[in-house]
Amino acid sequence: MVDLSVTLSGVKLSNPVIPASGTFGFGYEFAELYDIDILGSISLKGTTHKGRYGNPLPRIAECPGGMLNSVGLQNPGVRAVIDEELPRLEKVFHKPAIANISGFSIDEYVECAALFDGDPRIGLLEINVSCPNVHGGGISFGTDPACAAEVTRAVKAAVKKPVYIKLTPNVTDITAVARACEDAGADGLSLINTLLGMRIDPRARRPILANTMGGLSGPAVFPVALRMVWQVYEAVSIPIIGMGGISSAADVIEMLLAGATAVQVGAANLTDPFACKRIIEKLPDAMARYDMDRLTDIIGGAHHG
Repeated sequence: MVDLSVTLSGVKLSNPVIPASGTFGFGYEFAELYDIDILGSISLKGTTHKGRYGNPLPRIAECPGGMLNSVGLQNPGVRAVIDEELPRLEKVFHKPAIANISGFSIDEYVECAALFDGDPRIGLLEINVSCPNVHGGGISFGTDPACAAEVTRAVKAAVKKPVYIKLTPNVTDITAVARACEDAGADGLSLINTLLGMRIDPRARRPILANTMGGLSGPAVFPVALRMVWQVYEAVSIPIIGMGGISSAADVIEMLLAGATAVQVGAANLTDPFACKRIIEKLPDAMARYDMDRLTDIIGGAHHG
Protein backbone atom coordinates (compact mmCIF):
# COMPACT_ATOMS: atom_id res chain seq x y z
CA MET A 1 0.00 0.00 0.00
CA VAL A 2 1.37 3.42 -0.97
CA ASP A 3 2.10 6.10 1.62
CA LEU A 4 0.72 9.55 0.71
CA SER A 5 1.71 11.28 3.95
CA VAL A 6 4.12 14.24 4.09
CA THR A 7 5.26 16.55 6.88
CA LEU A 8 5.54 20.34 6.81
CA SER A 9 7.63 21.73 9.67
CA GLY A 10 6.36 19.15 12.14
CA VAL A 11 2.76 19.24 10.89
CA LYS A 12 1.91 15.82 9.42
CA LEU A 13 -0.49 15.72 6.47
CA SER A 14 -2.25 12.52 5.41
CA ASN A 15 -1.55 13.55 1.82
CA PRO A 16 0.10 16.57 0.14
CA VAL A 17 -3.03 18.05 -1.47
CA ILE A 18 -4.15 21.42 -0.09
CA PRO A 19 -6.78 23.72 -1.68
CA ALA A 20 -5.09 27.06 -2.39
CA SER A 21 -6.08 30.27 -0.68
CA GLY A 22 -8.81 32.18 -2.46
CA THR A 23 -10.14 29.18 -4.37
CA PHE A 24 -11.83 27.24 -1.56
CA GLY A 25 -13.47 29.92 0.57
CA PHE A 26 -13.10 29.05 4.24
CA GLY A 27 -13.51 25.36 3.43
CA TYR A 28 -16.82 24.49 5.00
CA GLU A 29 -18.70 25.45 1.82
CA PHE A 30 -17.22 22.40 0.07
CA ALA A 31 -18.27 20.07 2.89
CA GLU A 32 -21.73 20.05 1.32
CA LEU A 33 -20.18 18.27 -1.68
CA TYR A 34 -17.80 15.74 -0.08
CA ASP A 35 -15.97 14.83 3.11
CA ILE A 36 -13.25 17.50 3.22
CA ASP A 37 -11.40 15.58 5.94
CA ILE A 38 -9.72 13.71 3.06
CA LEU A 39 -7.70 16.87 2.32
CA GLY A 40 -4.14 17.24 3.58
CA SER A 41 -5.01 20.70 4.88
CA ILE A 42 -6.81 23.85 3.70
CA SER A 43 -5.24 27.24 2.99
CA LEU A 44 -7.92 29.66 4.12
CA LYS A 45 -9.10 32.64 2.13
CA GLY A 46 -6.56 35.47 2.30
CA THR A 47 -7.17 37.47 5.47
CA THR A 48 -6.28 41.05 6.34
CA HIS A 49 -6.42 42.93 9.63
CA LYS A 50 -9.65 44.73 8.73
CA GLY A 51 -12.44 43.53 6.44
CA ARG A 52 -12.17 44.41 2.76
CA TYR A 53 -14.76 44.59 -0.01
CA GLY A 54 -12.04 44.09 -2.62
CA ASN A 55 -11.65 45.55 -6.09
CA PRO A 56 -14.50 46.89 -8.24
CA LEU A 57 -16.29 44.62 -10.74
CA PRO A 58 -15.60 42.97 -13.12
CA ARG A 59 -12.93 40.97 -11.31
CA ILE A 60 -12.68 37.85 -13.48
CA ALA A 61 -11.63 37.37 -17.09
CA GLU A 62 -11.30 34.11 -18.99
CA CYS A 63 -8.28 33.30 -21.11
CA PRO A 64 -6.85 30.23 -22.86
CA GLY A 65 -5.41 27.80 -20.36
CA GLY A 66 -6.64 29.63 -17.28
CA MET A 67 -8.23 32.76 -15.89
CA LEU A 68 -7.41 36.22 -14.61
CA ASN A 69 -8.64 37.48 -11.27
CA SER A 70 -8.48 40.81 -9.54
CA VAL A 71 -10.61 40.08 -6.49
CA GLY A 72 -8.56 42.33 -4.25
CA LEU A 73 -8.44 40.28 -1.03
CA GLN A 74 -12.14 40.47 -0.21
CA ASN A 75 -12.51 39.09 3.31
CA PRO A 76 -14.30 39.87 6.59
CA GLY A 77 -11.13 40.65 8.58
CA VAL A 78 -9.07 38.53 10.95
CA ARG A 79 -11.32 38.73 14.00
CA ALA A 80 -14.38 37.70 12.02
CA VAL A 81 -12.45 34.78 10.53
CA ILE A 82 -11.42 33.56 13.97
CA ASP A 83 -14.79 34.19 15.64
CA GLU A 84 -17.15 33.15 12.82
CA GLU A 85 -15.48 31.28 9.97
CA LEU A 86 -13.20 28.91 11.90
CA PRO A 87 -16.03 27.66 14.18
CA ARG A 88 -17.97 26.71 11.03
CA LEU A 89 -14.94 24.98 9.55
CA GLU A 90 -14.06 22.94 12.65
CA LYS A 91 -17.47 21.26 12.54
CA VAL A 92 -16.57 19.60 9.23
CA PHE A 93 -12.74 19.63 9.09
CA HIS A 94 -10.74 18.05 11.88
CA LYS A 95 -7.16 18.81 10.89
CA PRO A 96 -4.95 21.91 11.29
CA ALA A 97 -5.72 24.57 8.68
CA ILE A 98 -3.34 27.07 7.12
CA ALA A 99 -4.01 30.77 7.77
CA ASN A 100 -3.20 32.86 4.70
CA ILE A 101 -2.30 36.37 5.83
CA SER A 102 -2.01 39.58 3.84
CA GLY A 103 -1.10 43.07 4.96
CA PHE A 104 -0.34 46.54 3.71
CA SER A 105 2.23 47.27 6.39
CA ILE A 106 4.51 45.16 8.56
CA ASP A 107 2.39 45.99 11.61
CA GLU A 108 -0.69 44.52 9.90
CA TYR A 109 1.13 41.30 9.06
CA VAL A 110 2.34 40.98 12.63
CA GLU A 111 -1.07 41.69 14.21
CA CYS A 112 -2.88 39.15 12.00
CA ALA A 113 -0.20 36.51 12.45
CA ALA A 114 -0.20 36.90 16.23
CA LEU A 115 -3.97 36.44 16.39
CA PHE A 116 -3.92 33.29 14.25
CA ASP A 117 -0.90 32.00 16.15
CA GLY A 118 -3.01 31.71 19.29
CA ASP A 119 -5.73 29.66 17.57
CA PRO A 120 -5.39 25.88 18.02
CA ARG A 121 -7.25 25.25 14.76
CA ILE A 122 -4.36 26.74 12.79
CA GLY A 123 -1.26 24.66 12.09
CA LEU A 124 0.76 26.89 9.75
CA LEU A 125 0.90 30.59 8.92
CA GLU A 126 1.18 31.42 5.21
CA ILE A 127 2.32 35.00 4.68
CA ASN A 128 1.38 36.48 1.31
CA VAL A 129 4.06 39.09 0.52
CA SER A 130 2.49 40.04 -2.81
CA CYS A 131 0.61 42.91 -1.18
CA PRO A 132 1.67 46.51 -1.85
CA ASN A 133 3.66 48.17 0.93
CA VAL A 134 1.62 51.32 1.58
CA HIS A 135 4.49 52.82 3.56
CA GLY A 136 6.97 52.06 0.79
CA GLY A 137 5.28 53.69 -2.17
CA GLY A 138 2.97 50.80 -3.04
CA ILE A 139 5.71 48.43 -4.21
CA SER A 140 4.95 44.79 -3.36
CA PHE A 141 6.81 43.45 -0.33
CA GLY A 142 7.59 40.30 -2.28
CA THR A 143 9.43 41.94 -5.17
CA ASP A 144 12.27 43.18 -2.93
CA PRO A 145 14.34 40.59 -1.04
CA ALA A 146 15.06 43.06 1.76
CA CYS A 147 11.36 43.87 2.23
CA ALA A 148 10.34 40.21 2.12
CA ALA A 149 13.00 39.47 4.74
CA GLU A 150 11.76 42.32 6.92
CA VAL A 151 8.22 40.94 6.92
CA THR A 152 9.51 37.44 7.64
CA ARG A 153 11.69 38.59 10.53
CA ALA A 154 8.89 40.65 12.10
CA VAL A 155 6.31 37.85 11.89
CA LYS A 156 8.71 35.20 13.19
CA ALA A 157 9.46 37.36 16.23
CA ALA A 158 5.75 37.53 17.06
CA VAL A 159 4.66 33.89 16.64
CA LYS A 160 5.53 30.32 17.57
CA LYS A 161 3.87 28.43 14.73
CA PRO A 162 5.71 27.66 11.47
CA VAL A 163 5.82 30.58 9.04
CA TYR A 164 5.67 29.96 5.28
CA ILE A 165 6.24 32.91 2.98
CA LYS A 166 4.17 32.92 -0.23
CA LEU A 167 6.29 34.27 -3.06
CA THR A 168 5.29 36.24 -6.13
CA PRO A 169 6.61 35.08 -9.52
CA ASN A 170 6.63 38.66 -10.78
CA VAL A 171 10.33 39.14 -10.06
CA THR A 172 13.57 38.84 -11.99
CA ASP A 173 15.12 36.28 -9.62
CA ILE A 174 12.79 34.39 -7.29
CA THR A 175 15.73 32.60 -5.66
CA ALA A 176 17.06 35.89 -4.26
CA VAL A 177 13.76 36.48 -2.47
CA ALA A 178 13.60 32.86 -1.31
CA ARG A 179 17.10 32.98 0.18
CA ALA A 180 16.35 36.31 1.90
CA CYS A 181 13.25 34.80 3.55
CA GLU A 182 15.16 31.70 4.65
CA ASP A 183 17.94 33.84 6.11
CA ALA A 184 15.29 35.87 8.00
CA GLY A 185 13.95 32.73 9.65
CA ALA A 186 11.16 31.44 7.40
CA ASP A 187 10.23 27.84 8.15
CA GLY A 188 9.09 27.22 4.58
CA LEU A 189 8.02 28.80 1.30
CA SER A 190 4.86 28.69 -0.83
CA LEU A 191 5.20 29.33 -4.56
CA ILE A 192 4.04 30.59 -6.87
CA ASN A 193 1.38 33.22 -6.56
CA THR A 194 -0.33 34.34 -9.78
CA LEU A 195 1.42 35.87 -12.78
CA LEU A 196 0.42 39.42 -13.73
CA GLY A 197 -1.66 39.63 -16.91
CA MET A 198 -4.56 41.38 -18.62
CA ARG A 199 -7.25 41.05 -21.32
CA ILE A 200 -8.86 43.72 -23.52
CA ASP A 201 -12.44 43.75 -24.81
CA PRO A 202 -12.15 44.62 -28.54
CA ARG A 203 -15.74 45.90 -28.74
CA ALA A 204 -15.47 48.18 -25.72
CA ARG A 205 -11.80 48.91 -26.52
CA ARG A 206 -10.83 48.80 -22.88
CA PRO A 207 -9.47 46.29 -20.36
CA ILE A 208 -11.95 43.65 -19.25
CA LEU A 209 -10.91 43.85 -15.59
CA ALA A 210 -11.93 47.02 -13.75
CA ASN A 211 -8.49 46.97 -12.15
CA THR A 212 -6.91 46.66 -15.66
CA MET A 213 -4.53 43.87 -14.62
CA GLY A 214 -5.02 40.71 -12.62
CA GLY A 215 -3.41 37.43 -11.61
CA LEU A 216 -3.16 34.62 -14.17
CA SER A 217 -3.78 31.12 -12.82
CA GLY A 218 -4.64 27.76 -14.31
CA PRO A 219 -2.85 25.08 -16.36
CA ALA A 220 -1.01 27.68 -18.46
CA VAL A 221 1.18 28.66 -15.50
CA PHE A 222 2.16 25.13 -14.45
CA PRO A 223 5.47 24.99 -16.37
CA VAL A 224 6.48 28.37 -14.91
CA ALA A 225 5.56 27.28 -11.37
CA LEU A 226 7.42 23.99 -11.82
CA ARG A 227 10.53 25.83 -13.01
CA MET A 228 10.46 28.21 -10.05
CA VAL A 229 9.97 25.41 -7.52
CA TRP A 230 12.95 23.65 -9.10
CA GLN A 231 15.11 26.78 -8.82
CA VAL A 232 14.09 27.56 -5.24
CA TYR A 233 14.68 23.96 -4.13
CA GLU A 234 18.25 24.33 -5.37
CA ALA A 235 18.65 27.64 -3.51
CA VAL A 236 17.22 26.89 -0.04
CA SER A 237 17.01 24.06 2.47
CA ILE A 238 13.53 24.70 3.89
CA PRO A 239 10.30 22.96 2.73
CA ILE A 240 8.37 24.21 -0.29
CA ILE A 241 4.64 24.12 -0.97
CA GLY A 242 4.31 24.16 -4.76
CA MET A 243 1.36 25.62 -6.60
CA GLY A 244 0.35 27.03 -9.95
CA GLY A 245 -1.81 25.22 -12.48
CA ILE A 246 -1.96 21.85 -10.71
CA SER A 247 -4.96 19.87 -11.91
CA SER A 248 -4.00 16.18 -11.83
CA ALA A 249 -2.22 13.54 -9.78
CA ALA A 250 0.57 13.54 -12.38
CA ASP A 251 1.06 17.27 -11.76
CA VAL A 252 1.44 16.58 -8.04
CA ILE A 253 4.16 14.01 -8.70
CA GLU A 254 6.00 16.43 -11.00
CA MET A 255 5.88 19.14 -8.33
CA LEU A 256 7.31 16.83 -5.69
CA LEU A 257 10.04 15.65 -8.02
CA ALA A 258 10.91 19.30 -8.64
CA GLY A 259 11.30 19.84 -4.88
CA ALA A 260 7.91 20.55 -3.32
CA THR A 261 6.94 18.72 -0.13
CA ALA A 262 3.23 19.49 -0.57
CA VAL A 263 1.09 21.23 -3.19
CA GLN A 264 -1.83 23.60 -3.38
CA VAL A 265 -4.58 23.27 -5.97
CA GLY A 266 -6.10 26.59 -6.99
CA ALA A 267 -7.94 27.43 -10.21
CA ALA A 268 -8.95 23.79 -10.74
CA ASN A 269 -11.35 24.14 -7.78
CA LEU A 270 -13.20 26.89 -9.61
CA THR A 271 -13.94 24.76 -12.67
CA ASP A 272 -14.33 21.44 -10.84
CA PRO A 273 -15.32 21.62 -7.16
CA PHE A 274 -14.28 17.96 -6.81
CA ALA A 275 -10.76 18.61 -8.16
CA CYS A 276 -8.89 18.02 -4.89
CA LYS A 277 -10.91 14.91 -4.09
CA ARG A 278 -10.26 13.52 -7.56
CA ILE A 279 -6.52 14.20 -7.36
CA ILE A 280 -6.19 12.52 -3.95
CA GLU A 281 -8.11 9.47 -5.11
CA LYS A 282 -5.95 9.11 -8.24
CA LEU A 283 -2.59 9.62 -6.52
CA PRO A 284 -2.11 5.96 -5.52
CA ASP A 285 -2.62 4.77 -9.12
CA ALA A 286 -0.27 7.46 -10.43
CA MET A 287 2.37 6.44 -7.90
CA ALA A 288 2.00 2.76 -8.82
CA ARG A 289 2.43 3.64 -12.50
CA TYR A 290 5.87 5.06 -11.70
CA ASP A 291 6.83 2.42 -9.09
CA MET A 292 6.61 4.88 -6.18
CA ASP A 293 5.81 3.60 -2.68
CA ARG A 294 6.18 6.75 -0.51
CA LEU A 295 5.81 10.36 -1.57
CA THR A 296 8.49 11.46 0.88
CA ASP A 297 11.00 9.39 -1.12
CA ILE A 298 10.50 11.40 -4.31
CA ILE A 299 10.74 14.97 -2.95
CA GLY A 300 13.41 16.68 -5.03
CA GLY A 301 14.06 13.40 -6.83
CA ALA A 302 14.48 14.96 -10.27
CA HIS A 303 17.53 16.83 -9.01
CA HIS A 304 19.35 13.58 -8.35
CA GLY A 305 18.51 11.70 -11.52
